[in-house]
Amino acid sequence: MILFLLPAGDYDPTEAAVPWAALRDAGFEVRFATPGGKVALADPRLTDLGFSWLSPWLMTRRAELAAYRRLTEDPHFLAPSPYADVDPAEITGLFVPGGHAASMRTLLEDATAQRLFARIFVQGLPVGAVCHGVLLAARAKDPVTGRSVLHGRRTTALTSLLELTGWNLTRFWLGRYYRTYRTTVQQEVTAALADPRHFLAGPSLPVRDTAARPGRGFAVKDGNYVSARWPGDCHRLAAEYLALVRAHAAGTVQHHSG
Repeated sequence: MILFLLPAGDYDPTEAAVPWAALRDAGFEVRFATPGGKVALADPRLTDLGFSWLSPWLMTRRAELAAYRRLTEDPHFLAPSPYADVDPAEITGLFVPGGHAASMRTLLEDATAQRLFARIFVQGLPVGAVCHGVLLAARAKDPVTGRSVLHGRRTTALTSLLELTGWNLTRFWLGRYYRTYRTTVQQEVTAALADPRHFLAGPSLPVRDTAARPGRGFAVKDGNYVSARWPGDCHRLAAEYLALVRAHAAGTVQHHSG
């Protein structure tokens, strides 16, 4: 069973729905967990409210929004478990989408979610994270070393360039909507790594990928872990994560790059 960790709300619909659809269409069981076991909906600004004249660039695209609508009809999505009730022994993989609006903190700052992530990660099970979801990985501590589970790994996440660009485009009417924390995601994630060079920012001018052209996206794979930067990488990320899940199901051992 692949578990998706969701916050109480405000996650990015593309980052949840595209990997979910890839797994479900490949025949894998996907379940969900939220802070209190209540259904969690995506950031309404990304699905319905929009960004005025910036909506064509910042809102969820039509195909990905259709995938999200399909996700919200899934019986498992409509019956999530509380983080505290998740049985780690039942999990064969873990995925964490991102998002930047306020309710994302209900996932990123939750100690139970952090411990669960760390346990699955160090067991070598397939783990995926994107955008702010990588903050959960950075904050998840290896119980043996006391360091982040990302210490010694290579990763990407929402880059400071992408985060600050979104903020500067919208801050005059949306305030800190794009700034979940004062420290950027890239800064916090990089601080958790063994070497700052282990953070891979990808192309400085990112191009959104599509189902037909996943190669446009950017993802970083290191052993049992794959990460991506933003919604525009999610078709590539979904393909990479699905490959990890299939390899694990086939008994293929994944080694990290050290």
